[in-house]
Amino acid sequence: MYIDSFRFPGVNAEEQFVNYISRTCYSSFYPFGVFTLNQLQELSFSEITILYGNNGSGKSTALNLMAEKLKAKRDTLFNRSSLYDDYLKMCKYELVPGEKPEEIRMITSDDVFDFILNLRALNEGVDRKREQVFDEWIENKNSGFKMRSLDDYDQLKKIVDARSKSQSKYVRDSIGSNVIEHSNGESALRYFSEKIKDNGLYLLDEPENSLSPQRQMELLEFIQNSVRFFGCQFIIATHSPFLLALRGARIYDLDENPVDIKKWTELEGVKTYFDFFDDHRDEFI
Repeated sequence: MYIDSFRFPGVNAEEQFVNYISRTCYSSFYPFGVFTLNQLQELSFSEITILYGNNGSGKSTALNLMAEKLKAKRDTLFNRSSLYDDYLKMCKYELVPGEKPEEIRMITSDDVFDFILNLRALNEGVDRKREQVFDEWIENKNSGFKMRSLDDYDQLKKIVDARSKSQSKYVRDSIGSNVIEHSNGESALRYFSEKIKDNGLYLLDEPENSLSPQRQMELLEFIQNSVRFFGCQFIIATHSPFLLALRGARIYDLDENPVDIKKWTELEGVKTYFDFFDDHRDEFI
């Protein structure tokens, strides 16, 4: 445990500020007003805390506010409104006395997508280079080249190299080890495993994106092990029934007014899954 609680501006503070600036040219007061709808004023954290709710409930807004206030590292930027900093100044948080994380990081689905796309582009680049080196090996191996001056020395070295090595050995030595190709799900899990280190505080925004149910179960196990054995604390915004079932998680239902703490089996979205599969029970049996 590194962070104990996070407080958003109360309704009165928000109203006073909005009334004060209402005479200006601002047409939007975001993020003011987001949490007055469900009366969210304070979050009290556990080792794993989950923010659950439909689109527009404020899950991502809450995570971004916490990340900015805590000066968390992040790989991609997000859209900030004109009044974002004003709102942020009114937010407060409390850390657990005597505990300091080695890293605080925000991880969003955009981060994971960018990583997947960059990895794919890198693989494609290496594959194109590999084809070029294949052709070079064939040309040099069968070349009738004769050295006429020192200017030809580099070309002679390539020919000798090609004749003394197999095609795969020549390619490996020329371009190095190829980047291992992964599916999107494998790449996403790789991103999480590379970014999440020991003794850190991590804010995850819908980490289930790009992950199949099987991969979500692997992520669930990775998060639980990171908490149990490696001193990590997580705050997660998610719809995934698999992640909502994280052992010992404190779940805030942002669809409730006021926001309430619930068991994962009490959430409307999870009940929808249950009802769907229950309606098709005979087909499974």
